[in-house]
Amino acid sequence: MVMITDAVVAAYILNATLVIPKLDQKSYWKDTSGFGEIFDVDWFISFLSRDVEIIKQLPIRRAKVLTPHNMRVPRKCSPKFYESHVLPVLNKKHAVQLTKFDYRLSNNLDSDLQKLTCRVNYHALRFTDSILEMGKLLVERMRMKSKHFIAMHLRFQSDMLAFSGCYYGGGEKERTELGAIRKRWKSLHVSNPDRERRNGRCPLTPEEVGLMLRALGFGSDAHLYVASGEVYGGEETLAPLKAMFPNLHSKETLASKTELEMFSSFSSRMAALDFIVCDESDVFVTNNNGNMARILAGRRR
Repeated sequence: MVMITDAVVAAYILNATLVIPKLDQKSYWKDTSGFGEIFDVDWFISFLSRDVEIIKQLPIRRAKVLTPHNMRVPRKCSPKFYESHVLPVLNKKHAVQLTKFDYRLSNNLDSDLQKLTCRVNYHALRFTDSILEMGKLLVERMRMKSKHFIAMHLRFQSDMLAFSGCYYGGGEKERTELGAIRKRWKSLHVSNPDRERRNGRCPLTPEEVGLMLRALGFGSDAHLYVASGEVYGGEETLAPLKAMFPNLHSKETLASKTELEMFSSFSSRMAALDFIVCDESDVFVTNNNGNMARILAGRRR
């Protein structure tokens, strides 16, 4: 979502037409979903029509599709950078494709641009009907379990732990497995796991989140929805949390394999279902400070 939002704002800064963004299909998740399989494209175009002109694909000129010029901008660029470095190229080439577009726009934006980011994040990006319907069904089933429920966004997959550089007590097996994944990020600095944990930079374990909830006064009778992908360590990692909160639920326990069939092979679509349940929960907690957690916090505010 963050990359899409930044793309809209960049197009606004450049006074350029935006082509519906292409989602990264070569990342760790290898999700082949396109923009239109997650978000309502027509709504996205219509809602932002007063801010940015958006088209579904590049136009055809002289019987050929216009070929964009690829370029990459540094991370967290200011609007002035786009005007001084990207705009001249756009004027010359007529079409520009900004690659690796993650965190390529500064957070330090003026009020009008900040308002635009909010319009994109919280209004223009609407999930497809199939995702919305399934998400609503999951929420209804949680309400049948309990009038009030807690949603926990648990980002504890192997890639997250490897990127954090933290150590979770898994011995040589953990060091080897996560070390191999860390090699995928060539520019990733060598970390000191003990220092990272002392500075509070390590994602909390499921057990630590459980302890936090119990310390806040939530009893063992509370119903907890866990929004997560494949947890590193599997059931063994989740066992302490289940011991504290036996009423533990997820997409997989609330819906049948048949119901989840059109979503289960696509991590982005599964994450969208989790997003909806977390957004509708009475209490929301997270073990990390990632994009999904931040956007959810903003929506709930």
